[in-house]
Amino acid sequence: MENSNQNTLQSDDIWREYLELCKPRVVAVMLLTAVVGMCLATPGLPPLNLVISATLGIGLMAAGAAAVNHVMDRNIDAKMARTHRRPLPQGKIAASNALQFAAVLAVLGMLILIYGTNMLTAWLTLAALIGYAVIYTVVLKRATPLNIVIGGIAGAAPPLLGWVAITGQVEPDSLLLVLIIFAWTPPHFWALCIHKKDDYARAGIPMLPVTHGEAYTRLQILLYTVLMVLTTLFPYMTGMSGGLYLVGVMLLNIRFLYWAIRVYKAIDQAAPLAMFWYSVKYIMWLFCVLLLDHYSMGLN
Repeated sequence: MENSNQNTLQSDDIWREYLELCKPRVVAVMLLTAVVGMCLATPGLPPLNLVISATLGIGLMAAGAAAVNHVMDRNIDAKMARTHRRPLPQGKIAASNALQFAAVLAVLGMLILIYGTNMLTAWLTLAALIGYAVIYTVVLKRATPLNIVIGGIAGAAPPLLGWVAITGQVEPDSLLLVLIIFAWTPPHFWALCIHKKDDYARAGIPMLPVTHGEAYTRLQILLYTVLMVLTTLFPYMTGMSGGLYLVGVMLLNIRFLYWAIRVYKAIDQAAPLAMFWYSVKYIMWLFCVLLLDHYSMGLN
């Protein structure tokens, strides 16, 4: 009985370690934006079968990309306080097993998208996977302090993928959703980089605060925040969204600007991390407001 309980505990532990490889919190935010993209692509409710297959396929491929990221970054993760307890640095999962796990997730997700949605969605999702897991993780992250700017396009893809899953084509409004996340990513991530500057320096990663200093990074956060605020006005300016979205996004933007200014002034040492956590809530709320506005317009 005792051995049976120990085996069950070990199985539960392994299951949790493999789940951690998938970065479930990050994938959950991505899927939220993807589902909103599906809903915005059509005046009414999108077909349930497409929503299920697209969400499952995109989610599996995103989880596969996250697992590849764990493998490629395992030596870096071992040097950083934020990541040294991940499964691979701790030796809980072998790199080869993690890669096999990633391959199964990616192939399964690809097949679901091919047969459950359309080929364009499948290929765009594969391109996003390669962009994040290979181009960003293996090349850009180690080569340039602009890694998150250049590589951010892969992380901005989910709402486009959701849109294409419903319509079968890339349209201007879908690219506008990508632009919003693309503009949001640098201030979001650089705030965390300031907080974890020593970690990145120890690991030899050329993040902006390490290569150009905190003062320069704080200025860039403020400038990119202004750019993001302007970008988030485009849905209203183009007629994609209405007054409810405008009011909601302005309230969200005021708070984002508040944190960007506090980070820029460098008075409060806790401001960068606080801004990072607000930015996570910000992007989720922004897409929720987009969704509420979309269906409120349909009722009017």
